[in-house]
Amino acid sequence: MRIRFLRAFLLASAVLLLFATTASAASTTPPPHVLAVHLASDINPVTQEYLDGQISRAEKDHDAAVVIVLDTPGGLSSSMRGMVKRFLSATVPVIMYVSPPGSSADSAGAVITMASDLAAMAPQTNIGSSTPISLGGGNINSDLRRKVINDAAAYVGELAREHNRNVLAARRMVTKASNYGAREAKRIGLVEAIAPTLPALLDQINGRRTPPKTSAPHGLVLHTAGAEIEDVHMSFWQRARNLLIDPNLIELMLSIGLIGIVVELWNPGLILPGTVGAISLILGLYGLQVLPVSLAGLLLMLLAAGFFVADAFFPTHGALTLAGAVTFVLGSLILFDPAGPAYHVSLPVALSIAGTIAVLLGFAVTRVVRVARNPVAVGASQLVGIEAVVRRDGIVALNGELWRAHTPDDSPLVPGEHVRVEEVQDDLQLVVGSVPRDNGEEPS
Repeated sequence: MRIRFLRAFLLASAVLLLFATTASAASTTPPPHVLAVHLASDINPVTQEYLDGQISRAEKDHDAAVVIVLDTPGGLSSSMRGMVKRFLSATVPVIMYVSPPGSSADSAGAVITMASDLAAMAPQTNIGSSTPISLGGGNINSDLRRKVINDAAAYVGELAREHNRNVLAARRMVTKASNYGAREAKRIGLVEAIAPTLPALLDQINGRRTPPKTSAPHGLVLHTAGAEIEDVHMSFWQRARNLLIDPNLIELMLSIGLIGIVVELWNPGLILPGTVGAISLILGLYGLQVLPVSLAGLLLMLLAAGFFVADAFFPTHGALTLAGAVTFVLGSLILFDPAGPAYHVSLPVALSIAGTIAVLLGFAVTRVVRVARNPVAVGASQLVGIEAVVRRDGIVALNGELWRAHTPDDSPLVPGEHVRVEEVQDDLQLVVGSVPRDNGEEPS
């Protein structure tokens, strides 16, 4: 009897000890970790790289999920397809959350939402308007339009079908440019959830299983209740790169680079215009490297630059400048391949830049013509007695030109001092002396 009692006591003690150990382990288990990646920008190579890196980080850290907090007007089709492929190959659940209220997932943003494992929206948000458009923001014509729209509709429809969403509504976002508010999108089965905040969303979707995909044939179960949320934003360098690929900014950088180099060619030795021009040109070329560029547009831009530079050396009286301005505008408008409304140079910007360049070069050409019509003595002896201004020791400004100069006794020249040419040497160096004061005395 005692033996039986002892066995029962030991068994009960073991069960209680196991229960206590399990409860203690459960209480010390850290909450699931969710990476909230904020994307409030266009869809382009920079943002594609940003999302790719964060999804890879979530996979490496074995996070419960990666949530993309989205607000975008759309962007490049090539970057959109790259994002879709990354979502489909991810080994962690990829959740798309159109948020905060007032945000939208338009155009390419709607397509990547259809590729996510779970799509959700905050109240007062919308999704859709994915009809492909031309470079200038208008309709694509005839057979090309049908080809592009049918391709895009099939693409987004297949993504919706594989994620158990409303295929017809998804296709209408392309074929009819349909756009749906959050509640309607939820009602028709275009998204799975509506939640006012991210914590509320994570609690709401906890325990759901995502649709199967190549990297997860049986789907992925979401364990997101009470998750620890880590917010991630684009770094300063990523934001700077994202800014530099704005088409209008690229156009401006190329224009500043062109003006700076032309000014430096006209006035060698100024340094500042050439330096600013070179830096601007490099920044503009970086943007051209990232975005898809039309070869015809690029050639027209180069031809315009050639016209502007040539007008500085040939007496065309502004004809080449005018031709360059017209060519510049035409090249600007077709510089980028059709890639959505956010990736084209606006006509007002192109006209403003071309007009500014034409005015600046026209002013310079006018001065050249005026000088040509007023004959001047160019003999070296005619420079004797003319007053000059010292720019720095050894250099003086004379009749708008920079000359090498020195004093008779080789004493230093003081910048800003007015001097008078006394002699022109055979090597075209000037010998200068101080300008006498009004009382006839030499300055001390």
